[in-house]
Amino acid sequence: MRAALNMGVSKLVFPIYRNIIALVLLVPFAYFIERKDRPTLTLSHLIQFFLLGFLGITLNQGFYLFGLDNTSPSFASATENAVPAVTFILATLLRLEQVHLNRRDGIAKVLGTLTSFIGASVITLYKGPTIYSPNPPSDQSDLMFTLGDAKEKNWALGCICCFGHCLCWASWIVLQAVVLKKYPARFSVYSFTCFFSILQFLAIAGYFEGDSQAWHVHSVGELFTIFYAGLVVSGIGFAIQIWVIQRGGPVFVSGYLPLQTMLVAVMASIALSEEFYSGGMIGAMLIIAGLYLVVWGKSEETKLATAKDAIMLSSDNSQARFSGKSSLVQPLLNSGE
Repeated sequence: MRAALNMGVSKLVFPIYRNIIALVLLVPFAYFIERKDRPTLTLSHLIQFFLLGFLGITLNQGFYLFGLDNTSPSFASATENAVPAVTFILATLLRLEQVHLNRRDGIAKVLGTLTSFIGASVITLYKGPTIYSPNPPSDQSDLMFTLGDAKEKNWALGCICCFGHCLCWASWIVLQAVVLKKYPARFSVYSFTCFFSILQFLAIAGYFEGDSQAWHVHSVGELFTIFYAGLVVSGIGFAIQIWVIQRGGPVFVSGYLPLQTMLVAVMASIALSEEFYSGGMIGAMLIIAGLYLVVWGKSEETKLATAKDAIMLSSDNSQARFSGKSSLVQPLLNSGE
C-alpha cells in the first residue's frame, strides 16, 4: 500500500475504489445468504451503519493512509500493535467482555493480550543478532526506493494519524459487536457499512480532490494494489473479521492482530530476501504464547459458563420436581370429611 502511495495514488480516491470492489464482492452474499433471516431494517439501524462506516472505514482508512504517507511502514505497523489493548479496555468498559481477575480464565486473557503486545513490539523495535541472511536480489534497491522511508514528511502529523487509526479500528471492532446483537446479519451490516463509507469518501474527495487526474489509474501496479486492497483486505479480510466478532467477540478478534507483524517479518525474509533477526524469533514466540493464553482463556470462560448454566438448569428442574411432589403429598380431602 505504501508503494501505491509513492506511485501517486490519491489518498482520497484510493479508498473509494477499494471499498467499491469490496461492496461488489459482499452484496451477493448479503442478499442470497441472509435473505430469509435478515431482520427488518429501520432508521435506527441505518444510522448505526452510517456511523460504523464513518468510524470504521472513512476515518480508519483515512487516518491510516495519511499516517502511512507521513511516516514509514514499520512505524505504522508498530502502532497497530496497540489495537488489542485498546479493544480489550473498550470491550470491558462496555461490558462486552467479562474479565474475572480472581479466575484463571480472566488472568489468562489479560496476560495473553499483554504478551502479544510485547511480542509484536519486540519484532518492531528490537533486532538483535542476525539468524538468517539471504543474498539480496538485484532489484531490491528499486523496491526499497518504491517503498520509501518517509523522509521529508510531517512525522508529527503521521504519528497523530497512526494513533487515530488504532483508536478507530479498536472502536470499530467493539461497536460491530454491539450492532450485531441488534442486527445479527453480518454480511448485510458490513455491506451497508461499505456503502455509506463510499458515499462519505465521495463527498470528501469531491470537495478536496480538484485534480481530475487523481481519479485515473496510471499503472498496473496501482491497479493491482487497488484490487488487492478491495478483494483481499476489505472484501475477504474484514468479512472474516466481522464473522469472528459475532462468534468469538471483539477481544478474540483483536488478539490475532499482532500476528500480522510476525507474518510481515517472515514473508519479508522469504519474498524480499531481507535479513531475519533474533528479535523477530523472540517476538514470534511471545505472540504465539500470547495468542494461546487468549484462546485458552476464552475456552475456559466458555466451559465455566456452560457448566454454570447446566447447574442452574438442574437446580430449576429439581425445584420443579420437588414442588410437584409436595402438591401430591397433601391430600385433596381431609380423612375426617
